[in-house]
Amino acid sequence: MTYCVGMMMDEGLVFLADSRTNAGVDQINSFRKLTLFERAGDRVLVLLSAGNLAITQAVIAILKRRLDAEDGTGNLMAAKSMFDAAELVGEALRFVYARDARALKDHNVEFNASFVLGGQIRGEAPRMFSIYAAGNFIEATDDTRYFQIGESKYGKPIIDRMITATSSLKEAAKCALVSMDSTIRSNLSVGPPLDMVLIKTDTLSVHHHVRINVDDEYFQTIRIRWGRALRQAFADLPDPPFA
Repeated sequence: MTYCVGMMMDEGLVFLADSRTNAGVDQINSFRKLTLFERAGDRVLVLLSAGNLAITQAVIAILKRRLDAEDGTGNLMAAKSMFDAAELVGEALRFVYARDARALKDHNVEFNASFVLGGQIRGEAPRMFSIYAAGNFIEATDDTRYFQIGESKYGKPIIDRMITATSSLKEAAKCALVSMDSTIRSNLSVGPPLDMVLIKTDTLSVHHHVRINVDDEYFQTIRIRWGRALRQAFADLPDPPFA
């Protein structure tokens, strides 16, 4: 399983992904689920992936291979808008489906893959898209400023309560880590190392790209203090009168 989250605020974008994969309790490995495409001063794109690892890796490999296409076909670095870039990811996903879906079905394997694509291309505002297995997608709006893929339910409540258009990158990064910690605590198939990328609006480059390991001092502080604060908040709530 996987947990990835992308958030879009006025100040910029925050992306966080775990790296744990498993094919049973005795087959647990780490693979990056965050892919970065950047040409400083022109564009910066982040792609988060979840689902069948062979499928998502195939899509990413196709997108990287097309970066070298002489005619620019399918090239994310030549896309004129983030919408066009989302279409290219969808097209690569449909290509893999056409190639592999029947063989996977013959082996009783579901074609399962999803992506979050976000970033900014020079000439337009930052944008973010959630791309489904069929290659279709939706775009983040003022009302929906974040997308999750993978094991999303445990980390959703804190984001719903905390993130607004005016949230800072620091606040969003902290919120994403709390969201990830909640997911890790409730689902053993999600775990570090974690990849986090922060992008400031209109800089057209990565502000921070960090790899967070299980023994990272700040992440451990977040985990301990958040757990302690929740227990205290619970203790401070009044007891039900009917009890």
